[in-house]
Amino acid sequence: MSQDYIFVRAFVPFVASLVVKAWHKSDDSSGDVEVILSGLAALNDEIDWFKKQASKWRFNLVQTLSHWGYRFLENLMSPEVDYTVAMTAFWAIEAVYQESFAHCLEEGSKTPPELVEVCQRWGNDGFGNYCSALRCIADRRLEKAPVDEVSKAEVTFLSVLEYEVEFWNMSRGIPGY
Repeated sequence: MSQDYIFVRAFVPFVASLVVKAWHKSDDSSGDVEVILSGLAALNDEIDWFKKQASKWRFNLVQTLSHWGYRFLENLMSPEVDYTVAMTAFWAIEAVYQESFAHCLEEGSKTPPELVEVCQRWGNDGFGNYCSALRCIADRRLEKAPVDEVSKAEVTFLSVLEYEVEFWNMSRGIPGY
């Protein structure tokens, strides 16, 4: 869980930069800013929750991670990265997280009882609906995007998947991560 906490802390500036990109690139009727802003507000609750869990489970929140995709997030914050590309990454990151934990709630998943609360936190339908809203924004942007921007979004999407696999392996304590 400490890796997740550290990721959330690094994720906050990325999501904040996405609010700015949405403000510049979307119109008020789309609701993009409001959807992204609701996610940013939820990250504060996540940080508080992790702090409570650290006390409960006695794990260290101060450790640092060697390399996981923090530079990737920093690169996505660059003004040169288009809103569509960054939005695609945001949706992918959130959706992988939600779907992974939702899977742990499925019948027959053999989730240890002590982890059910964690799975319910991120695998719930409310978070799933939020991820669907993010996907709608990304899809709408991609439909209107020029071919080169769509290509960049595809490459970014694949990078997110690679980083997610690496992150989950690191979280599971697989050697080399």
